[in-house]
Amino acid sequence: MELYLDLHSQPCRSVYLLAKRTGIPFTFKSVDLSAGQQFGEDFGKVSVVRKVPAMKDGDFILTESVAILQYMVEKFPQLVPGHWYPSDLQRRALVNEFLSWQHTALRAHGSKVFWFRRMFPSVAVPKEKMDSALEDLKQTMDLFQSKFLKDSSFIAGEEVSLADLVAIVEIMQPVGTGLDVFEGQPALSAWRERVKKVIGEELFDEAHQSIMNVDCLAKTFQDNGMLEFLKPRINKMFT
Repeated sequence: MELYLDLHSQPCRSVYLLAKRTGIPFTFKSVDLSAGQQFGEDFGKVSVVRKVPAMKDGDFILTESVAILQYMVEKFPQLVPGHWYPSDLQRRALVNEFLSWQHTALRAHGSKVFWFRRMFPSVAVPKEKMDSALEDLKQTMDLFQSKFLKDSSFIAGEEVSLADLVAIVEIMQPVGTGLDVFEGQPALSAWRERVKKVIGEELFDEAHQSIMNVDCLAKTFQDNGMLEFLKPRINKMFT
């Protein structure tokens, strides 16, 4: 199994962490997003959507992180404990509910804050746009706690699942810009520590090393022309 990853990417980190934590055998294929390698000819043969993560298992290819996570759980039941994707109907439904919600909530708002705070060094983000992005993230974090985490140890109950794994990597994205979303949030902070303990603090820190040292990434994008290439996407963020 080959996993095509860049650990600056939240979905890549979730796939990487599950595989490493459970001992799933894989070959790490680095795709440097800051260098535009996802647009290269070689990667195009693996993924026509040109996004990471991507998984190649023999001739079989998947290009969506949630599908990759579920595939690994079901392919390696002897390695992956059942709590990651519970067989119980209702607990699995809770996991699926969160995984369906997070794309347009945690991911969307956390990524926007990340881009505004760290990736636009030469662009003056209008104050009203920054304030709006931060407020959207705050409301999403509040909803995450009240709707999904509630008073449970983890999202689907008393054991960690894919939902917690996906949630923590998404929440760490704005943290990498210096925005401590855990400050003044004891329940959320306690959940983070429980997830880190299950994953293993050393592995957790390793996976997040690049995002926690991201200061030079914006300059790299600017110097190699990727910011200019991404200008249409950037402009949409300001509309």
